[in-house]
Amino acid sequence: MEPMTKTMPEDNAPFCFHQYRAKPNWAQIVLSLYITFVFCQSLFYKFSDAPETQHIFGTLDGWAAGFGFPGLFISGGIFSAKVIGSFELISSILLILSLITQRAVLRVAGSLLSMGIITGAIFFHLFTPLGIVVQDDGGLLFIMACGVWLSAACILFLDRHYIFKTLGLRF
Repeated sequence: MEPMTKTMPEDNAPFCFHQYRAKPNWAQIVLSLYITFVFCQSLFYKFSDAPETQHIFGTLDGWAAGFGFPGLFISGGIFSAKVIGSFELISSILLILSLITQRAVLRVAGSLLSMGIITGAIFFHLFTPLGIVVQDDGGLLFIMACGVWLSAACILFLDRHYIFKTLGLRF
């Protein structure tokens, strides 16, 4: 069994990011669980084609059709609810596995994927007819999206030493 390492290897030692184990601190645990909670609680809606999901993705598809891209967000489209939900599930699995295996690479990959997904969601809330308040939710979806983005950014910030070391950059 591989020994647990809490510090970075010396600068002259070879560094294998995928093999590096780092026990997550309490902030990384809480932030990872928050992202996973938000993504997993929305999976039912996305995979069951719930009325809320139909409204959101229908609004986005109508907006995209105005630019000549009809069908982009409907079922079978490249950005359909099931496609987005699948990536949210993958991100959640990576984050949970990072907590179980204590592999920093899984935490970073899950955070990057989460940030990419949720950046799109925030963009569509701000710059499309979808808006911040969706079906009188008081902006809850938007607020949770911003929370996921901030959580992923904080995880990446906390893992910055591992990221820079992997990229061969000094920090």
